[in-house]
Amino acid sequence: MTKAIVKVLPAMVLCSAGIAVSVTAAEAAIRCQDNYQIVQGNLISTPYCEDNYLATVARGYGTRVAARDIRNSPNRKREICQLVGRDIRVSEICAPYLNGSNRGRH
Repeated sequence: MTKAIVKVLPAMVLCSAGIAVSVTAAEAAIRCQDNYQIVQGNLISTPYCEDNYLATVARGYGTRVAARDIRNSPNRKREICQLVGRDIRVSEICAPYLNGSNRGRH
């Protein structure tokens, strides 16, 4: 019984490590140019790249924010948009979050 556990344990560790590496590799495979994702040489607007770009622009204004914070928290995205959303570079991304706009609200 103990020998079986000893044989299975390293396999479990390797599998879990493989899962962590594959998630990281998938995220690393996403390439952005400003707020567009590069897919087979074409630029496609995606929420992932828009959030990255919004964070980059916000950091240019001196705000300390990570793209994952914007992706994971709609309220954080709203706060950032209220700060920098009038900047022409992110005005389209932030349109649903700015005063006077009903876009994106249910």
